[in-house]
Amino acid sequence: MACVIVPAIEAIAVSVILKKMKRRGSLAGSGDGLTWIRKLEWLHKALWGGVFLLVIEHVWHGEITFWPPFLTAMESPAETEVMLHEMATVGVSMALFITGVWLVAALVVDRFQEHKAAETTPTR
Repeated sequence: MACVIVPAIEAIAVSVILKKMKRRGSLAGSGDGLTWIRKLEWLHKALWGGVFLLVIEHVWHGEITFWPPFLTAMESPAETEVMLHEMATVGVSMALFITGVWLVAALVVDRFQEHKAAETTPTR
């Protein structure tokens, strides 16, 4: 029903953080490696892509409408309670999973870059 709201909130937060980081140029890094701004862009795209697909799926199944209250689960208090429970369980789980996968991927890339840099650095 409304599980899409949690990843959407995270996507908005990541968008704001990314925009501020780009404006300041913080964590830009140097050299041939991937920067943390670039890696944060991966999370940004993954979250917004997932939100887009979830919205399409929820519209397709009639759970999101184009007229108020927009979410069919908000039509009655009993359904709203179920919606909030779904947001707290499914929505949070999805957001944590996507963020966890991104974090592991970013750390693996960092480790790979460190290993590659150690190989190319001549030893005396």
